[in-house]
Amino acid sequence: MPSSTYADFYRRSIDDRDAFWAEQAALIDWQTPPQQICDNSRPPFVRWFPGATTNLCHNAVDRHVPKRGESAALIHVSSETGSERIYSFNELHREVQRMAAILLSLGVRKGDRVLIYMPMLAEAAFAMLACTRIGAIHSVVFGGFAAVSLASRIEDAEPRVVVSADAGMRGGKVVAYKPLLDEAIRHSRHQPESVLLVDRQLAPLALVEGRDHLYAPLRMQYLDAEVACEWVDATHTSYTLYTSGTTGKPKGVQRDTGGYAVALAASMRHIFEGQPGETYFSTSDIGWVVGHSYIVYGPLIAGMATLMYEGLPVRGMDGEPDPSIWWKLVEKYKVTRMFSAPTAVRVLKKYDAAHLRQHDISSLKALYLAGEPLDEPTARWISEGLGVPIIDNYWQTESGWPILTIANGVERKPSRFGSPGVPMYGYNVKLLDENTGAELTGPNQKGVLVIEGPLPPGCLQTVWRDDARFVQTYWSSVPGRQVYSTFDWGIRDADGYFFILGRSDDVINVAGHRLGTREIEECISGHAQVAEVAVLGVADALKGQVAVAFAVPRDAATVADEALRLRLEGEIMKRVDAELGAVARPARVFFVGLLPKTRSGKLLRRAMQAVCEGRDAGDLSTLDDPTALVQIRQAMQAGKPISAAG
Repeated sequence: MPSSTYADFYRRSIDDRDAFWAEQAALIDWQTPPQQICDNSRPPFVRWFPGATTNLCHNAVDRHVPKRGESAALIHVSSETGSERIYSFNELHREVQRMAAILLSLGVRKGDRVLIYMPMLAEAAFAMLACTRIGAIHSVVFGGFAAVSLASRIEDAEPRVVVSADAGMRGGKVVAYKPLLDEAIRHSRHQPESVLLVDRQLAPLALVEGRDHLYAPLRMQYLDAEVACEWVDATHTSYTLYTSGTTGKPKGVQRDTGGYAVALAASMRHIFEGQPGETYFSTSDIGWVVGHSYIVYGPLIAGMATLMYEGLPVRGMDGEPDPSIWWKLVEKYKVTRMFSAPTAVRVLKKYDAAHLRQHDISSLKALYLAGEPLDEPTARWISEGLGVPIIDNYWQTESGWPILTIANGVERKPSRFGSPGVPMYGYNVKLLDENTGAELTGPNQKGVLVIEGPLPPGCLQTVWRDDARFVQTYWSSVPGRQVYSTFDWGIRDADGYFFILGRSDDVINVAGHRLGTREIEECISGHAQVAEVAVLGVADALKGQVAVAFAVPRDAATVADEALRLRLEGEIMKRVDAELGAVARPARVFFVGLLPKTRSGKLLRRAMQAVCEGRDAGDLSTLDDPTALVQIRQAMQAGKPISAAG
């Protein structure tokens, strides 16, 4: 490691694991303090702080009420509706208890699932906190998902209650949620008993009698409700969050309670340097893991105010374009720590850098970026524009908190453009040869980034209701080694800084959203006129990657006929929109007579990706038909350029 001080801190977390994490456990409140720290008797399944009892909502809300009850806790801002509201810890405490009382009245009990399908509303945070307050398990689904994707998550989670809203807004356009939810429930084999709806009066709201309930009148009914926290074992599941995999079925990442609370509390101190009374602003969405860890739980656990934002990075409160809106909020709410994604910065980069300096951002101490690799020009632009440290970090839905970054709360170290940083405490990170499993210890050797077990607190316990998939997916991909694979290629320089080079599996990263190519392929191949399809990620200047599809049409004439190609491409785009949502829509669909494969029938995805990106396709000695890649090139030349706009 590059630093003796952090090196000692890190090494102790690996070599003296129990003592290290016992100290970090003191950062949260326990009803029954931990006696055992780590139970790794059944690897790769690890149990952190078994037998100890705590509550995630208590640590995020209740424990702050006596000392800072009147301090800001949740700041909700919508540049879509032009609304702003500040909830103190006292007010948040009351709102969460009201939501908890409503969920209890609808039959929700400890261990029951509650699916949350909502825009960026304060009520969404109330619902998440209310679930953990009563020991229920929440499963938040990103509001951009279409009915078919939502249905698959309803079937897997089997929620007793779904919490949703009439609509969200994006770019001034109303996105109706209720019709999508109704369609999803019709498609689902599991039928939730109740649906709780926040009516924003943005879209018509047709209620299903006996099933659907409006939030506002129930809130009034339980206005004075007092609901105590349910103390649960540290190993109790707090939530599941679905992430794309290499199969069509999404994986439900299952998170515990105690380990997660400790990991977040430690990260807020050692990585993000958050202080009680300060303001944290994450521009993510609650449908993603960053929204769970660093909009809702992490900042609140640290006693900070968290700013929850509905809107675009370039849309003002009056609905007019305003590339300085984020910095206006930084000034108004004295934001000290901000978390965003490289894609958002690339959007801002289209505008004059003067917008970054229109407001007083002197309170801002650092900007953290994650979600996809951060390119050096983007990092330099935002660093020079804001004049604050830009700290990259790398992690996954599965990890719950950063794997690679800089722990400035332990020792101040410089960031390196292009690198997310060094391994964080608790993560025994290695680079391995994907074919032999041999460890790569020299500088600049390319390998698969893996983590030796046990995974630290806060990481996934397993895949929801599928332990076998957990083992098979994450722990069985490297020959002769039981290690957790991130499925990302990486290298490490001579000073120990890591650089991420891309995925080693079939998951692509579009603007920080992880998408399984298999899921998109299955959707497209369901079109009656498509015989075969391959979807891959192609480098894009704005989004990092975009999905591109190459389809073999059943009617060979389509390949040569531009009108037929455009019509079929449009139909495919609509199909993906309807089944998976706009987030999964390919940037382009190209039509070819055959796909490049080896003689054994394996798709040469990397060669196709190289052609798309204008790189050397490499060794093609295993290619079954040399004309296949030629057709790929010709299809791209005949079509419009690949664009992130889709």
